[in-house]
Amino acid sequence: MVDCLHKEARLVLQSEETVNRELEFETDFAGQLAGYGLTTANILYRLPDYPALIQSFVWQFYDHAPDYPRLAVFLDFWKREIDGPIHKVEIAHKQLLSPAEVRSIRFEGWLH
Repeated sequence: MVDCLHKEARLVLQSEETVNRELEFETDFAGQLAGYGLTTANILYRLPDYPALIQSFVWQFYDHAPDYPRLAVFLDFWKREIDGPIHKVEIAHKQLLSPAEVRSIRFEGWLH
């Protein structure tokens, strides 16, 4: 069981590196300007040896809502390469770069 988990962890890291290269921006700021925001995916999956048990895998990355192309690539990889069938995926997304709040002022003065 432990060897199986180590193999899965290595495959996940290799997949992460591949996806990073495909969606890489020169800077995080450029990615945010392109509409990418911080995404957290909580993947609930069944253990292959104990299907009655559900395990959680949390992954945080930059992705583009509402399509989530990076998450889609990762989930396709999971279905192909990892034995644990996915039970449920919960997604939280935060657009880090948003329009600034602007307020008009009613008074401008000097204090002496």
